[in-house]
Amino acid sequence: MRVPDACRYTGISRSTLYLLIARGEVEVVKMGAATLVLTESLRQLIERRRFVE
Repeated sequence: MRVPDACRYTGISRSTLYLLIARGEVEVVKMGAATLVLTESLRQLIERRRFVE
């Protein structure tokens, strides 16, 4: 999914999402100019954070 959709899906800001991408916590695929966030990667992030915070 595209970055704005991923932000709405998770409820996090764009800058936080890019920080998580930079840390390697969220996987992305570049297709041309588009950055696509892998849905399964977001699900795993939510599951990991579910018990931490």
